Amino acid sequence: MSHLPRVSGRGLVAAVAAVAAVAGGVVGQSAAAPTAVQETALQQRLDSLLNDSRYDGSQVELVVRDATTGETLYNRNGDQRMLPASNTKLFTSTAAMHVLGPSYRFHTDVLATAPVRGGKLRGDLYLKGYGDPTALESDYVGLAKQLKAAGVRRVDGDLIADDSYFDHVRLGDSWAWDDEPFYYNAQISALTLAPNTDYDSGTAIVESLPGAKAGAPLKLNMVPANGVLKVINTATTGAAGTSNTLNVERDHGTNVVRVSGSMPLGASVDQEWVTVWEPELYAADVFRRALTAQGISVSGHIKNAATPTGAARLARDESMTVGELLTPFLKLSNNMHAETLVKTMGAVVEADGSWPAGLDVVTNYAQSVGVDTSRIRLSDGSGLSRKVNVTGDAVTDILIAARKEPWFQQWYDALPIAGNPERFVGGTLRSRMQNTPAANNLHGKTGSLTGVTALSGYVSNKDGRKLVFSMISNNYLDSPRSIEDAVGVTLASWSDQGTPPAAAVPSLKTAQTTCDLEWDKAC
Repeated sequence: MSHLPRVSGRGLVAAVAAVAAVAGGVVGQSAAAPTAVQETALQQRLDSLLNDSRYDGSQVELVVRDATTGETLYNRNGDQRMLPASNTKLFTSTAAMHVLGPSYRFHTDVLATAPVRGGKLRGDLYLKGYGDPTALESDYVGLAKQLKAAGVRRVDGDLIADDSYFDHVRLGDSWAWDDEPFYYNAQISALTLAPNTDYDSGTAIVESLPGAKAGAPLKLNMVPANGVLKVINTATTGAAGTSNTLNVERDHGTNVVRVSGSMPLGASVDQEWVTVWEPELYAADVFRRALTAQGISVSGHIKNAATPTGAARLARDESMTVGELLTPFLKLSNNMHAETLVKTMGAVVEADGSWPAGLDVVTNYAQSVGVDTSRIRLSDGSGLSRKVNVTGDAVTDILIAARKEPWFQQWYDALPIAGNPERFVGGTLRSRMQNTPAANNLHGKTGSLTGVTALSGYVSNKDGRKLVFSMISNNYLDSPRSIEDAVGVTLASWSDQGTPPAAAVPSLKTAQTTCDLEWDKAC
């Protein structure tokens, strides 16, 4: 049982204005005279939601606090370490906004050590990445156009892919081997490429269409076109109305992508994201194709090496700002953005583009704003790692501290917004809490792993009082995600005057959401 600190005079319910105890809890109303008190009505309501059979044999913590004063209004197990999944991104994103700043931009450079004479570069051409997770094919085309404008027509040497700004550890601590082919588990490289404006760096899209008749092979297209991924297609076209059994998956440790199964005749195009083994070579391949399209030939091969000191810059591409990156990062819970930010913070602050260095920076920021970092463990930036442990108290400390930062509004706006159907507004909350008092009110970060669901963020109650909350559930067999929604709606519906929550709240208990998992691209 958790015990709460004495609260300020601004209590949640008028009849018990100075109370902040959980079920059966005891608070001291004065140093000399501790007094047992009753639960507030809100605490009773939240207790009833958490006393659910889905938590038999599993764990849940919930902390609710006043966003302005920090006053604790409810606390069940808030000091207990839990696996937070993507709630980890609250620590990463706030540290990035503080350390790198909202105006920080990533960049990608093209360099050479040899001179350009008569349109010929008599040496190697270096493509050096500085961690840009938003680099698209069009950005590499832009670099090729800059070289053409500079008069380059031929490269006599090799095209060198330089990803040395980060270390060469591609996958995070304890990431699952069987997730490795999928877009949410892509390799982290300082030189990389995203296939579209979801900015899933380190991935490509395989587009599949049925053939002209049943039994015909599927028609495939790679986005962007590249020579790194090798597709083996055994998939066929099924009769109209048959099941879609299409499967697209990359073999571990290779760039061989196998397309199998069947699509029914007449089906619309299917898009499947696949990760790329060694994404810096993928980026260099796409860049070489862009050079060819601009009439610039490369005599040699694509290789991986560091750019020599003193190389001259011939072209540069810059990314959107970190502040702008927050929208795709947080709305869609992009794991690769989180890890790139961690390694970039390590590179900028400690001249070490590694997870340990970057996580030190994240932890130091959390500690500087009052988080007891001795009670938590951050082992990656996204929450894919099952070694990450945080507490609800720590999460709400971060949420309260962020409100005092000059960049808060941009960060707050980038959080998913409950019940808003627009993909880059509602994000991972767009199908949840629709048509309730929480809709277009609750801004929160979701979290999803097998056996883990989390939701933490901000919500205004019926009186306009801004609250922060953190709810994390672990080790369940039957998902309690609808209880998260019921908690969110309860907080949004509540009044400090004791008005009962909206009658619709209990119906959320069994509601099924359209988008239940962050890693489902259909969501």
